[in-house]
Amino acid sequence: QVQLVESGGGLVQAGGSLRLSCAASGRTLSSYIMAWFRQAPGKEREFVARVSWSGTTLYADSVKGRFTISRDNAKNTVYLQMNSLKPEDTAVYYCSLSGYWGQGTQVTVSA
Repeated sequence: QVQLVESGGGLVQAGGSLRLSCAASGRTLSSYIMAWFRQAPGKEREFVARVSWSGTTLYADSVKGRFTISRDNAKNTVYLQMNSLKPEDTAVYYCSLSGYWGQGTQVTVSA
């Protein structure tokens, strides 16, 4: 059984930064693609970023140049560094591994 626990969300002003973490247990991360998704109120869940086992990254156009995904396989943890945050980044952020999902962490960006 895989468990994913996100942390690091909060309230921040526009232009600020937050760093999200996702700690995995029950499976070694190193062989899997890890991804971040988000879901804003009244909207569908959308892809944000992913990182392969080798460190190759992919970003949604809406966050490219502002967000950075990284992983620490030794700690079984994936991170999402979010800079230059905008009000439209407000959402619950979820990490995902091989079909498993965490409980999500709320990110709220005030104007």
